[in-house]
Amino acid sequence: MNQLSFFSAESLPPSVTDLSGLLASTGQVVLSASGARISVVVEQLWRAEAISDLIAECGLVSELGRSEENRPLVRTASVPELSALASQWTKGAVKAMPPGWVPGPRELRAWVLAAGRPEAEGERYVLGLDPHAPETHAPLAQALMRAGIAPTLIGTRGSMPGLRITGRRRMLRLVENVGPAPQNPDARTSWPTAE
Repeated sequence: MNQLSFFSAESLPPSVTDLSGLLASTGQVVLSASGARISVVVEQLWRAEAISDLIAECGLVSELGRSEENRPLVRTASVPELSALASQWTKGAVKAMPPGWVPGPRELRAWVLAAGRPEAEGERYVLGLDPHAPETHAPLAQALMRAGIAPTLIGTRGSMPGLRITGRRRMLRLVENVGPAPQNPDARTSWPTAE
């Protein structure tokens, strides 16, 4: 029986700032006159559905669709509630991590939902990064260190950059933070474990 960690994603109230975990991964943000919209293209439908649920928990409406490459896409409406978050995560027209940002449990859960993947049969786990925002990679590695999970930056010259987490203690900390996998068999095979 799994025990809920005092610091897990399920123990904290939802907030629109949870969606910053999407921006730490491959998510995009667009500012407009009516507010801001966050969108993320993912590899599997279960990820889009779980992110849609996360967005709803934050009190926002989401839309599921398909990208130009026919991959699952989830996005919020353009709303004023996301304007502050969008301003924090952009510098001009470029995505940039806010100085001093530290991902909490709900932000880490959003990051895992958007772009988490196991490696080496669960011995390692990678949090995917945005290949189109290389200037965020090193700051995000430092942010994860501040959250108590020291990663290794990998794949910076390729199309699948990420932060690799290895070691039992680090994996356990990640698992405790993100909570259990969504109720989907495919999600369980992509979720971090500390066994």
